[in-house]
Amino acid sequence: MILLSYNIQYGFGTDGRYDLSRAAQVMQGADIMALQEVDRHWQRTDFDDQPARLESALPSHYTAYGPAFDMDASQRIGTRVVNRRRQFGPMILSRWPIVWTRLHLLPLRRMLDPLNTQTAALEACIAAPSGPLRVFSLHLAHVGTPERLVQITHLQTILAQSAASGPPWSGTDDEPSRNWTEGQAEPPNPASVVLMGDFNCEPGSAEMTLLLGQNPYHPGARYADGLVDAAAMTGAVLHSHEKIIAGQRRLRQLDHILISADLAPHLRRVWSDPNQTASDHLPLWCDLSL
Repeated sequence: MILLSYNIQYGFGTDGRYDLSRAAQVMQGADIMALQEVDRHWQRTDFDDQPARLESALPSHYTAYGPAFDMDASQRIGTRVVNRRRQFGPMILSRWPIVWTRLHLLPLRRMLDPLNTQTAALEACIAAPSGPLRVFSLHLAHVGTPERLVQITHLQTILAQSAASGPPWSGTDDEPSRNWTEGQAEPPNPASVVLMGDFNCEPGSAEMTLLLGQNPYHPGARYADGLVDAAAMTGAVLHSHEKIIAGQRRLRQLDHILISADLAPHLRRVWSDPNQTASDHLPLWCDLSL
């Protein structure tokens, strides 16, 4: 199973040119993709419906889009209103059916300067051949560590309560005439989970320590209910983003793939592609023997 985490920067490459097809080309070969910064109906991206365009570019994949940022972009033409929403958020694409999804808005802290926007974690249950798998595509706040720590704590609460809350629906349909279940069995809610996305923090940061714990004497320790950093587990040393900070070029790993501890024995390889120019982030790949 080939996983891909990719912040596509709404189709703008390192050359500053908008070309969504370049990002779509990078995605070829992935079984499950977690994308961030996907636009819908923005002037900067020619008012494109990017989720629809990506569906067309990868027609063999199932898709789900979860806009965190949603603003009115409708137009009135005479007496008729053309409804349109200006949206921005994470997306998941899968070679196998996406059984259900949930969108979790992450805590937002009002900003005076610079700009801050609503972010989210899109959760999906995927009917993989090896068994159902929960996948998150998430994007943490880009400005401050305190906000990210609050978001991570919120996310940990969601993960901890998953078993108790169950899937999006559960129980026995007591109104069969309304056909709530459409004849389907209660959907799965697997414990195995993969978190992929732009965490906006580096390995060893306070945010990653909160997510993964700190085990200096047992660096390979795995708690049954914990998460594992796929790159660290395989010994991969990589970066996914570069930026000029105080006049110096900094290579940073801001994108991560975290997996539940039970999936760690299936890890084969984690890598990025430093030659890609379709976004300001590099694609992050992971191979699981599932």
